[in-house]
Amino acid sequence: MLTFGMPSHLDFSVTDVEASAAWYATVFKLRRLKRVDLDNRTVIMLIHPGTGLIFGLNQHSTIPVPVFDDRNVGLDHIGFAVEKREGLDAWQRHLAELNVVHSPVADTPNGAAMVFRDPDNTQLEFWWTRPR
Repeated sequence: MLTFGMPSHLDFSVTDVEASAAWYATVFKLRRLKRVDLDNRTVIMLIHPGTGLIFGLNQHSTIPVPVFDDRNVGLDHIGFAVEKREGLDAWQRHLAELNVVHSPVADTPNGAAMVFRDPDNTQLEFWWTRPR
């Protein structure tokens, strides 16, 4: 049987690695681990202290498409699970305090979601699954 667990890390391509590192650290309450300057890119790694999830931010020396568009083939969005429905309200308040543009919380028959975007337009979502 093949099994797998939760993701160990997420890597994003960004246009300004320092600005994105500051944004992700503030929004997700991440701690900066290190910066690595390579020949073709600069990488900053951040960690979420509660889960150990690593966020890798990569600024490549050549950027063929300067803004993320979820209609292109590849990643559409990333959804982060919220344990309780009230957690979405807490995230909504947190994003509002940081002036991060976000959708209202939308309740559906399957759960509820709130959508927002990072500085490079990558769609991010908080999702609560309704108990079945």
